[in-house]
Amino acid sequence: MDVSHLAAVDTVRAARVLDEVRSAALSGRPAPVPPRPVIGQSWERVLRSGVDPDHGRRSGLLSMDEVRRRRETSPLRHVVPVLREGLLSVADVARHIMVVADDEGRVLWREGSAPVLRKADGLGFEVGADWREDVVGTNGVGTPAVTGRPVQVFASEHFVRSHATWTCAGAPITDPRDGRLIGVVDVSGPLDSMHPATLAWVDSVAKLAEARLREMHLRSLERLRAVAAPVLSRIDGRALVVDRHGWTAAVTGMPYTERLALPKSVSAGQRWLPALGRCSLEPLAGGWLVRAADEPSPRPAARIVLDLGGPRRRSVRVSDGAGSWTRELSPRHAELLYLLAVHRAGRSAADLARDVFGDPARTVTVRAEMSRVRRYLGALLEHRPYRFTESAEVEVVLPDSPGGLFPRTATSPGLVRGSH
Repeated sequence: MDVSHLAAVDTVRAARVLDEVRSAALSGRPAPVPPRPVIGQSWERVLRSGVDPDHGRRSGLLSMDEVRRRRETSPLRHVVPVLREGLLSVADVARHIMVVADDEGRVLWREGSAPVLRKADGLGFEVGADWREDVVGTNGVGTPAVTGRPVQVFASEHFVRSHATWTCAGAPITDPRDGRLIGVVDVSGPLDSMHPATLAWVDSVAKLAEARLREMHLRSLERLRAVAAPVLSRIDGRALVVDRHGWTAAVTGMPYTERLALPKSVSAGQRWLPALGRCSLEPLAGGWLVRAADEPSPRPAARIVLDLGGPRRRSVRVSDGAGSWTRELSPRHAELLYLLAVHRAGRSAADLARDVFGDPARTVTVRAEMSRVRRYLGALLEHRPYRFTESAEVEVVLPDSPGGLFPRTATSPGLVRGSH
């Protein structure tokens, strides 16, 4: 059902229909119309997590000292002015509030219409509150964080009954340096304040915020490049200077590469990096000087642990004779590596497209993602077909519940088969 268009014509009717859909879903009865897929899948996740549909649950507010600490350390602090400018200029007239939450679903900023803020207080939608989906049900903060895309939640599409008088539209904000979720921006208000264009508006402002972060990153690379120039001018052989996320500021003696895959925890000394082999790392202001060995060296046998057991954090850990390193995975990379772990003989791009999207024609998307994966796994991944190298020992750590493996792709055929 297209809620936005129905609600634009008749808010009361849309709310009544959605209440019937929600009641049917909770009781197991046939619904008059099915919920939208993004909402239906969210309800399934929330039911598994045990949220009370009548009252929800609250995990307690953060102290204001902790809220201030998170504000001061979050990359979101750089883009709150962009979000304010884009979303609050008509807040009182439109009767809405803007909420900015971090990657753990904690509300760090909340501004807008004073009457709406008071109503939000009654729902526990306060600064310091935890609005993850598995805590308060389907909502405009927690659900976009799980799905990784903008989501509008209208009336009884909210899982918890007390939220059914609200409409919320939220969009994730990611760090352009590594694609990691850093937070969600949400616009919420009474039912009759909803407009079909609200979601596109919120998403466009979130993209402006990401563009601001991208500009800041490029400026930081320029500063690092100025530091790198005199250092690299005195070095013979292959070397490069990268920032703390592996983005290249300058190179010498080797072709330019946009980004070097670094371990999650980087320290000075001898390391083995997928793109270069044996290297030495030295700290620089704002980054690392990486010197490649004169002669390439074979990589020792590796053990790969694909950790998919956490509810929100997925990672790959590699250990060998040269040490160990860990990298957090995006949801898509976790899905692809899981499929390669299950199918050790390998999968073609068409196979992976069928497994993930149900469409073998989406090979361009798969190849682009696998190219990014190979930047940090290097020789541990082979292609034609894509597979882990035979010499690597691969272990997969799974969640206790099969339904928690890949909640955002619950209908992907290959992932559904592989998780059972």
